[in-house]
Amino acid sequence: MKIFSSKKKFIYLISPNKIYPNFYKDLRKIFVLNKVNFFQLRLKKLTLDRKIIIAKKTKKICNKFKIKFLINDDPYLAKKMDADGCHLGQKDMNIIKARKILGKKIIGITCHNSVKLSKKAIKDGADYIALGAFYPTKTKNIKFKAKVSDLIRIKKLSRIPIIAIGGINKDNYKNLLLNNANFLAISSYVFNNKKLKPIDAIKMFK
Repeated sequence: MKIFSSKKKFIYLISPNKIYPNFYKDLRKIFVLNKVNFFQLRLKKLTLDRKIIIAKKTKKICNKFKIKFLINDDPYLAKKMDADGCHLGQKDMNIIKARKILGKKIIGITCHNSVKLSKKAIKDGADYIALGAFYPTKTKNIKFKAKVSDLIRIKKLSRIPIIAIGGINKDNYKNLLLNNANFLAISSYVFNNKKLKPIDAIKMFK
């Protein structure tokens, strides 16, 4: 599946760690603004049954607004849900095995700040690579930090889309777009923002 980037729809939205009561309503409000290209369901600590329930509801909303729906970590669940694809970390299933499960669906992989990992992902047929963390984030523990210089260097390897991740907010996002990140992965600034509601937070990205 080909991925087309757009100057307007550059947000790769990632779910909060906990699905709160108004989550689905907030998601609809966000999608109406036409800024989001991907939505990744990232639920680390839930049972498979609970993930399936949430995935069904979320996928329905994504389909309505023509947002690409991805599952984090689990190609089998992505296939079961007929998601648009799956995102893999370096410790998850390798791309080649995931490709056998998912066929032509989107498969992206985290490559941290590494030219070596990026080259391997490109060689193995990843549809996009994710680099980061570019800034401090509360979403997950940071083991790898990326700089804009890493983005520039890895961007020269291939035309494969690059998704920048880690602590992206209204004050720092433009620098990543100016240095040719195709999409920006955003989660905590939207869903865990103590000052702004999710709909108001997403409006900050223009």
